[in-house]
Amino acid sequence: MTPVLELEHITKRFGAVTANDDVSLHLHKGEIVALLGENGAGKTTLMSILFGQYTADAGVVRVNGTALTPGKSRAAIRAGVGMVHQHFALAQNLSVLENIMIGTEPLWKLRSDRAAGRAKLMELSKRFGLAVDPEAQIADLSVGECQRVEILKALYNDAEILILDEPTAVLTAQEAEGLFHTLREMAAKGLSLIFISHKLHEVMSASDRVVVLRGGKLVAERETQATSKQELAALMVGREVKRPERPPAKAGAVLFEADNVTLRSAPSAALHGVSFRLHQSETLGVIGVSGNGQTALAGLVSGLYPLDSGSIRIKGAHPACHDVPNAIAAGIGRIPEDRNVEGSIGDMSIWENTILERVWSPEFSAFGVVKRKAAMAATETILRDYDVRGATPDRRIRLLSGGNMQKLILGRVLSPDPDILVAAQPTRGLDEGAITSVHERLIEARGRGAGVLLISEDLDEVMALSDRICAIVDGRLSPAIPAAQANAQLLGLMMAGDWSTAATLQSQETRHAI
Repeated sequence: MTPVLELEHITKRFGAVTANDDVSLHLHKGEIVALLGENGAGKTTLMSILFGQYTADAGVVRVNGTALTPGKSRAAIRAGVGMVHQHFALAQNLSVLENIMIGTEPLWKLRSDRAAGRAKLMELSKRFGLAVDPEAQIADLSVGECQRVEILKALYNDAEILILDEPTAVLTAQEAEGLFHTLREMAAKGLSLIFISHKLHEVMSASDRVVVLRGGKLVAERETQATSKQELAALMVGREVKRPERPPAKAGAVLFEADNVTLRSAPSAALHGVSFRLHQSETLGVIGVSGNGQTALAGLVSGLYPLDSGSIRIKGAHPACHDVPNAIAAGIGRIPEDRNVEGSIGDMSIWENTILERVWSPEFSAFGVVKRKAAMAATETILRDYDVRGATPDRRIRLLSGGNMQKLILGRVLSPDPDILVAAQPTRGLDEGAITSVHERLIEARGRGAGVLLISEDLDEVMALSDRICAIVDGRLSPAIPAAQANAQLLGLMMAGDWSTAATLQSQETRHAI
């Protein structure tokens, strides 16, 4: 078969860093290819070259045998290439139809043909099973619905080759399953797809072929049916990957206690009558479907939001003022849910981001002047100890890959040895090697006596790392159960809010075990 897409000997450098090193790959009609690799392996750079956002230093891109003009996204779009970025490029104050039609009509056209645009959008929506309301405001849509809009935006431009960059990074498990069902239907109807990922179970279930990048080089190609998650993980990181096991530990004194807390000021779901305790040398896992109060719970502990009612204790004492500076002073560290929005300031340097939360400490400032030398030294230590790749202290943090940014934030939070650690979705969007590294650090923090509040939508992660597990549903927290008694069925009932049935099942299983 003649390939619909060919990338030949692509090389791209950013200063001293080689992002892509003589990479060649092809794609056939109706094929789904997974582009797999660690964070920072060069996947997004390669696809950005294909889409004309970057110009390669060497190599050529051909679509249906014709070479594309380098560095011209319009040329790629006209050739039938569409790209759905990891971070959506949608105007929040415009409707679905307006977002999709942006850039598709001449600027000098006196009037937009909304009727024709709407008809085309609805035909694509029906054809590919991507249900949307053309008049809905983007600001009112869920993340999964925004993803549909991004895909329809590419299809509206008559894309025959679709690139998806980390398409499930911000989706729930249910939304991700629905997305891959849609992608398989699209391939069956003749579209060709490349999706960038590092989630092995997605790669195995959704792709026909897997291309593996490591350190900017193409190191392997495999037919999906002829490989395994274990082989792909080893190819991706260059070694065998095994997630750490949680050693037994005896819980100590109560470090943080919430008693009947109600919190309404969080931007997402509020908290209602929440009570829990977090002990020394303990990981308390909180599982739940996205949007059920996880953000408010993390903000409660880390001092982001004031209480409306109820009380909290930190190390046995009621704080006079529980805000962010006092939380940090009390030894509370926070791994934020969204590293780009809450965890970093993109246009600031890596060293500036490293000291953001402790800029006023004597270690990093004196008489209102930042101790740059101390800040640079602390940054260098984190970059080395946490294996943050492609980074120098003066580089802007937004230029890091998601995984390397997360490792930097992890180092920033853990380097002061916090007594209480709030880890909100700590491995979201990370590759297998980075996930293993994060898990090791969380286990180490627990081992030195910290109390870890792990908030995650990943059942396997919560079961592997937690000593006790509770579920959050509509801003309410279930009673915690020992992790040793947890299983997928029990946690599923808890996440659905059926706590009485879950308690009955837990009791039956406990009696059976005895």
